[in-house]
Amino acid sequence: METYSLKVMAVDKTFFDGHCASLIIPSLDGLVGILAHHENMVIAVKEGEIRITLEDGSEIEALVGIGFFEIMNNRATLLVQTVERPEEIDVARAREAEERAMEHLRQKQSLREYYHTQAALSRAMSRLKTASKHK
Repeated sequence: METYSLKVMAVDKTFFDGHCASLIIPSLDGLVGILAHHENMVIAVKEGEIRITLEDGSEIEALVGIGFFEIMNNRATLLVQTVERPEEIDVARAREAEERAMEHLRQKQSLREYYHTQAALSRAMSRLKTASKHK
């Protein structure tokens, strides 16, 4: 199986730095799969799950925040705000964040506050969805 170099970085840490056979990422247009010798490109990444398939066929799954992905000459970089494994998700905290966001949506707020609340709700729901899938 052919591989390529991949680096997955968040603001506070490097999550993965090695070779992989494939990567699936959530983009604004849907899920995007990347294999070795993929065409050079840069795409926007939205919150959601990524799946890294290693040379031996094992998989690493994680939840990522917004960011961008670049692949050039068989070297890929995924830069995101946050990245966490499903087992690292604090479900109680995610539920509290979801409840706070839902309460804020019920209140009058400016357009800017509305979009911030929507983003917070989206993050909380992504965490809950990922955590429930990997119990």
